[in-house]
Amino acid sequence: MSKESTELEVKSPYRIKRYYMYMLATIVAIVTPFITINGNHMFLLSFDKKQLHLLGIAFDMQELYMMPFLLMLLFLGIFAVTAIGGRAWCGWTCPQTIFRVIYRDFIEGKLLGLRRIKNKQKEPDWSKPENASKRVVAILIWSALSLLVASNFMWYFIPPEDFFAYISNPTEHMFMIGFVLILAAFLVYDVIMLKEDFCVYICPYSRVQSVLYDDNTYQAIYSTKRGGTIYDDQKNKIIFKQKDLPDPQNECTACESCVTVCPTHIDIRKGMQLECINCLECVDACTTVMGKLGRPSLVQWTSTNEIEKGQETKVVRKNTIMYGVALVLIVGMLFVMGGKKEYMLLNINKTTQLYHIDDDNKVSNNFLFLFQNTERVAHEYNLEVIGEYADKMTIERFEPFELSPKKMAKKVVILSTTEKLVDDIKKDTPITVQIRAYSTTEPERVSVIREAVFIYPRADKLK
Repeated sequence: MSKESTELEVKSPYRIKRYYMYMLATIVAIVTPFITINGNHMFLLSFDKKQLHLLGIAFDMQELYMMPFLLMLLFLGIFAVTAIGGRAWCGWTCPQTIFRVIYRDFIEGKLLGLRRIKNKQKEPDWSKPENASKRVVAILIWSALSLLVASNFMWYFIPPEDFFAYISNPTEHMFMIGFVLILAAFLVYDVIMLKEDFCVYICPYSRVQSVLYDDNTYQAIYSTKRGGTIYDDQKNKIIFKQKDLPDPQNECTACESCVTVCPTHIDIRKGMQLECINCLECVDACTTVMGKLGRPSLVQWTSTNEIEKGQETKVVRKNTIMYGVALVLIVGMLFVMGGKKEYMLLNINKTTQLYHIDDDNKVSNNFLFLFQNTERVAHEYNLEVIGEYADKMTIERFEPFELSPKKMAKKVVILSTTEKLVDDIKKDTPITVQIRAYSTTEPERVSVIREAVFIYPRADKLK
């Protein structure tokens, strides 16, 4: 790496790039709940309305067959990112990291001057009254932001328009308000007390990263070839002075800038550690120090193959291809499933009476039909028998009716036949009949097909 490229890294550190990513992630998280398409949200999982909104399409609880694919897409996506860029999610997009940067670097650092961004190990002297009072201010500011974050989280489960209506009448929605307050309190405890211990001890992601890494995974790596081994095996301790390094040619200055800047309190020179979140603060720190000496950074955002073996990093390889294929298949299945969405819901249940036989051998079965209009406009619904028994079955006690948007209606429907469908003297026979329910105004789009089990009596019961 040339001196010019090194200076470029100093002018544009990864920390600043991460800040831009944090702002983008924050804007997306806040704005997404407010985006609607044809009255439906971009993403909403409403337990109150029993609906999933995805990309402007509303799916009711009976259609939540898409949730497993969304979860697979989420986890496989994170695994694919990890295989290519290590814990890039943790360092660049994870809410926990963003919250800590806002509190530690912005509120305590820039706003109140309690700490330096380049030294995350040194805690302020809280015994000083000035620092203690500033800490109270920092906690109050973060508490207010935590309420906003908790509210933003709820907007993915309760639409913002309903959320603001609910908080205007708090006595009737104490459960929701209580949940928001509890979540905000946890965020205050998490960000101020737990801090990066959440990433190290609680988050399970760090435990699986080593399984997902290989020699082509991008991560923050210290070059022992150039910098030297900083752990003295014979003395069983860290080398703190440059003169104590085993080789005079070793370039590490033992300044420990890469250590003091680490938010998870690790020494990147020891090699890959599960606490590393790939925030690349150590890369920025070493780039600054070594840049003053006209040398490239000893800690780089690269792969094991590149820094230790001198081989080019392969982004396209066996496991990344497999992840890519799996993600494409899942996205394809999401589109296929989304294309099968039904724009009305219909459940058919048999009543307690098995069947009824009239004097003319007319056999009738009673059913309870539950209609639900999932659209935002009213529809008039009608029924018809299709398939094998279309000309042999008659629908009775049903007239087309109009159903308002988002409403449900129960109808008792009688299926009857005068034809001899089965000649079995030993037992009653269940017959599967296909019923089509449709909107009279949009019969092609708003249409569902259900099966009803029609019980036909044994032959000795007919006259």
